[in-house]
Amino acid sequence: MSSDGIKAAHVVAERLSARPIAAVYTSPSRRSVETVEPLARCLGLRPEVVPDLRERELPAVPSEEFEALLREAWSAPDHSPRGGESNVRAQIRGLAVVRTVAERHVGSQVVLATHGNLLALVLNALDRKFAYEFWRRLSFPDIYQLTFAGAELRRVERVWDAA
Repeated sequence: MSSDGIKAAHVVAERLSARPIAAVYTSPSRRSVETVEPLARCLGLRPEVVPDLRERELPAVPSEEFEALLREAWSAPDHSPRGGESNVRAQIRGLAVVRTVAERHVGSQVVLATHGNLLALVLNALDRKFAYEFWRRLSFPDIYQLTFAGAELRRVERVWDAA
């Protein structure tokens, strides 16, 4: 992890460690695990790796083509861009994790560490106003608090402040 990544992980821990968090779930990617490890330590929890929180599967493209690839994927959500995972498929798996965790922890706060594209896709499944432009404005890391009433999304609030 870069020095900026280490610093950001400690800021995440500072911002969230006072909350009554019941569990920490993370993508299997090293950077996701390392981002939530300081928080989990503060809370006395062990992060649970959830394979379906992984980033959506995209073909390797030069960095200058990445945004165009995602723009294409958002405009044709059922299409698998250049052989990658379609928005719809990634959205279904990410949303299934969110719903399973929400059912498991009714009335509790939990942390799910995933990737920007999957986060935007899950939020889009819950509320269509979260789309491509929302993804473009994400910072890395970024923190959003989702509030549910049963299975219904009631509120999305940005918690992260990069300052």
